[in-house]
Amino acid sequence: MLSLRVNGEEVQISTDPDTPLAYVLRDILKLKGTKIGCGLEQCGACTVLADGEAVQSCATPVAVFEGRDITTIEGLAASAEGRRVQQAFTKARAAQCGYCTAGLVVKVTALAQAGVPADRDRLKDALTGHLCRCGSHPRVLQAAEDVLERKA
Repeated sequence: MLSLRVNGEEVQISTDPDTPLAYVLRDILKLKGTKIGCGLEQCGACTVLADGEAVQSCATPVAVFEGRDITTIEGLAASAEGRRVQQAFTKARAAQCGYCTAGLVVKVTALAQAGVPADRDRLKDALTGHLCRCGSHPRVLQAAEDVLERKA
């Protein structure tokens, strides 16, 4: 049995400790907001917060996260900061197909919580590990800037 704290709730799971966290979230805990894109921690669709830090979860074994506080996009929806970021994405029309959106919202929320300034070059660097195949990057950057400048 492994113990995690997911979206504020203690959960006990019985699974192979080498199972990637994203699969545990989606398949065992039924939290479908965390997407599995590449399975290689290169596209960012699987991003969650682990103890407040944005991490990719599709290839890292769940055992690495034992005892840590995990927040998914579903957990962010329950927080004022997460809702604020989601509203900025909606306002900027920063999603097309939506597959990458949850990971981007999680990452931008982590940047906002860390007090990162709204500098476009710095944002581009911070979001490098997130791929959007629809080409929404300019609108994602606008949403992120609005959040970090507290316009959203």
